[in-house]
Amino acid sequence: MTNKASPDLPIGVFDSGVGGLTVLKAIREQLPRENLLYLGDTARLPYGTKSPASVLRYAMQATAHLRERGVKMLVIACNTASAVALEDLQRALAPLPVIGVVEPGAAAAVSARPAGRHLVLATEGTVRLGAYGKALRRLDPAASVRELACELMVAQAEEGWTGGDIATAIVGEYLRPMMAGPSAYQPDSIILGCTHFPILRAAIRSVVAESVSITDSAGTTASVVARELSTRRLQRADGAAATLRLLATDGASRFARVGGTFLGDALVAGDIELVDL
Repeated sequence: MTNKASPDLPIGVFDSGVGGLTVLKAIREQLPRENLLYLGDTARLPYGTKSPASVLRYAMQATAHLRERGVKMLVIACNTASAVALEDLQRALAPLPVIGVVEPGAAAAVSARPAGRHLVLATEGTVRLGAYGKALRRLDPAASVRELACELMVAQAEEGWTGGDIATAIVGEYLRPMMAGPSAYQPDSIILGCTHFPILRAAIRSVVAESVSITDSAGTTASVVARELSTRRLQRADGAAATLRLLATDGASRFARVGGTFLGDALVAGDIELVDL
């Protein structure tokens, strides 16, 4: 690979499944001229319950596929993969710029709540690695951090239970013990440390006080992507309409059904290209 990619190449976005479409959506909204290529490793999800060795292997295989297709930047739109594999991917894919979602999310939370009491909602894998805690304390040594595994909320998001009594009840089971009572943590900041969780924002807000800030990494990651493109002079110029290609490793019909909720656009199975890694 040369040191200077073509600005017309797409931005590659990788996730274990469909949750990373929230990051893709934010990138598309901030950078509407950019071509985008998304890969969801749906045959091997969820990553959150896999060993670090397996996550690293899967991430290496998936990102190698995107690089072979030709991309000018790679976004790891998966918190678990970012926590496990970001530095390895940056080394393996250099000089291709590789951006994860943990650092942008942590930076936004610290900006919103300096010396805050942060509660990170994430998968088992992200919590086990303590990725957000490390990032938050590195950025703000005065920060207090708790990380909470919320696996049922991942399934909830994929089922489309984003509002109503079911959504509130599930979110409440996780959050209420942290918000009130003698042993409560009482955070003033909640970080959505899983890319599935932005679509549950309303349900989360219904359980916590308005004074509690809620940060997701989708919009902040998109801002980092925009800044990196500008710094490297890789922005795509005006011209033909931007393209969006969606790849998955299994289940095109389910990807379309569930993914449309995360992307905010209706999808059909024919929109998804199945690939073998």
